[in-house]
Amino acid sequence: MQLSPRPARSPRPTRPHWQRFSAIAIAAGLLGAGCTPPGGGTGGTDGGTAGGLKLGALLPATGDLSSIGQPMLTVLPLLTETVNACGGVNGQPVSITTVDDQTDPTAGVEGMTKLTEVDKVAGVVGSFASSVSGAAVDVAVRNQVVMISPGSTSPIFTERATNGDFNGYWARTAPPDTYQAQALAKLAWDRGHRRVATVVINNDYGVEFEQKFVAAYKALGGTVVNETNPTRYDPKASTFETEARAAFGAKPDAVAAILYAETGALLLKSAYEQGLTEDVQIMLTDGVKTEEFPAQVGKTASGDVAIAGAIGTVPGADGAGLEKLAALLQEKLGSAPGAFVPQTWDAAALLMLAAQAAGENTGPAIQSKLREVANGPGTPVTDVCEGLAALAKGEDIDFQGASGNVDIDEKGDVVGNYDVWTVQPDGKIAVTDRVKLQ
Repeated sequence: MQLSPRPARSPRPTRPHWQRFSAIAIAAGLLGAGCTPPGGGTGGTDGGTAGGLKLGALLPATGDLSSIGQPMLTVLPLLTETVNACGGVNGQPVSITTVDDQTDPTAGVEGMTKLTEVDKVAGVVGSFASSVSGAAVDVAVRNQVVMISPGSTSPIFTERATNGDFNGYWARTAPPDTYQAQALAKLAWDRGHRRVATVVINNDYGVEFEQKFVAAYKALGGTVVNETNPTRYDPKASTFETEARAAFGAKPDAVAAILYAETGALLLKSAYEQGLTEDVQIMLTDGVKTEEFPAQVGKTASGDVAIAGAIGTVPGADGAGLEKLAALLQEKLGSAPGAFVPQTWDAAALLMLAAQAAGENTGPAIQSKLREVANGPGTPVTDVCEGLAALAKGEDIDFQGASGNVDIDEKGDVVGNYDVWTVQPDGKIAVTDRVKLQ
């Protein structure tokens, strides 16, 4: 069966990306109560002390990870609406300025510069792509703005934090790929796969994941058939036939494919069209866990999706606050929490709670209290408004998030367990198992 060719890439528009995102966000209803259209903030260097807490969001509304980023963005207006309805932070309303990073490091730096130096935000939720966060975090640190990523999982951030690069202005609510690579390796081994190949996107995320996966899988006793000549694909390439043959051609038991959605679908489509995927277990990760991804790869002659039976891992969301978040999303949007939506909620909530704990709406104030509200000691709290009220009374809290306990260590990391998801023949995704590392 001939599947559709990849559409030609259009040149980047010349107007600033935050203007483009404004139109996208307004059309999608993302700039709800409490969210300020990009460029609308007027807060000074105080991060909003005079006009309420000003936060930013740097997430992919467009680009290779837009299918993950767009659902993440929908939760932020709901949180600001909820918090402002119960009195805001430090007695004033919260606003969130949203910027599209386009899944592009250059756009991410540009967006973070705007958020920190023009909008004068005190904290930023983002980014999702590790490559974007890696480029943007230096701007945040330089401006003393706390950056909490709900999805940048590259181990490079742990290394940089260890080297003292961030001064406490970086954290994440999704665990680093050091753990997910171990989880994927364990899943492959537990399923009986003894010879695997890898194919990864050629950026910090993909290469770091590949290296951690290879080490973990070999430690279990497995063989990585292309270890000495790893397959890494350029996300800007127009075709992926060579990479597909390199990864699948040796007929390994499984292929660990560390991909982004848009380009990853094209690579797997190429592997399927070349007849390389038969009897090979495809193993995926969080970057492609969307309802759209299986259909993007294509269908068989019988009508099933071409990657039916593929399995993957994703950081699990099993926090004490998940039930409340799920109920809110069902009420307001008629949907369940998607991948990384709970982590996005928790990242923004922690910024608000830390500002309340400090009694000040600035980046340094948030930085000084972030781990205190995340880790305790204090009364366990799952409801953000209850946490804000307790902090306003001078009480200590231990925020229990929707994604997990969000206990942040000195490197800005959290530890989590991983859900196993499976692609059904009709293209739907079902969570079927869990890999526990602790």
